[in-house]
Amino acid sequence: MKYILALDQGTTSSRAIVFDANGQPVASAQRELTQYFPQPGWVEHDPGEIWQSQLTCAYEALSRAGIAIADLAAIGIANQRETTLLWERASGRPLGRAIVWQDRRTAAHCADLVAAGHEALFRRRTGLVIDPYFSGTKLAWLLDAQPDLRARAERGELAFGTVDCWLTWHLTGGRRHVTDVSNASRSLLFDIHRGDWDDELLAILNIPRAVLPDIVASAGIVDHTEARLFGQPIPIAGIAGDQQAATF
Repeated sequence: MKYILALDQGTTSSRAIVFDANGQPVASAQRELTQYFPQPGWVEHDPGEIWQSQLTCAYEALSRAGIAIADLAAIGIANQRETTLLWERASGRPLGRAIVWQDRRTAAHCADLVAAGHEALFRRRTGLVIDPYFSGTKLAWLLDAQPDLRARAERGELAFGTVDCWLTWHLTGGRRHVTDVSNASRSLLFDIHRGDWDDELLAILNIPRAVLPDIVASAGIVDHTEARLFGQPIPIAGIAGDQQAATF
């Protein structure tokens, strides 16, 4: 019998559940995630804690399930959408805390974009209204946080991602910088008709394309985990954003 390890990285906690071939839960583990509120309207997470708490939950769930790693068919990832991270490709070092989806620090930027007449274009391309909820203006804010970051992003030295991307990057040892369509579609940067990042929207937000992850399907093998993490490579075979994706 083969098992699936489901990683469910949420806003307030990280969870891992081992399911059997019949879709029945065999074992699980959960760790709370620290919430940071540096000023009114700002909500942040520690990127290192996101990764370590999720990895710890995976180990605990597998231990409680008492199964051999060879019996694990795949890993699936469900994640809090729109939470935004920026890190160095070479070192993996996060460039600040993750900006959580609830964060409203880019409200003024969004208002300026609407006042400039951009909302109809964003709605037509992305299906979204211009709002701080989505990750595009959060990424723009992060790139403005230090004077040299946008230039470094243009040179390909930095990586942007939502939580699914951050977890996959670590699981593959930095080999894969990817996000799935369900996460990309909530970024204000993704043309839902063409299924790709939109250069015109990127130009409006002054975001270099080089900082963005590759886009993959929600279902299908993306890559395999580093052997050192679980003793042997495990396929990462599903990524989907938000709580309703966790059950799927």
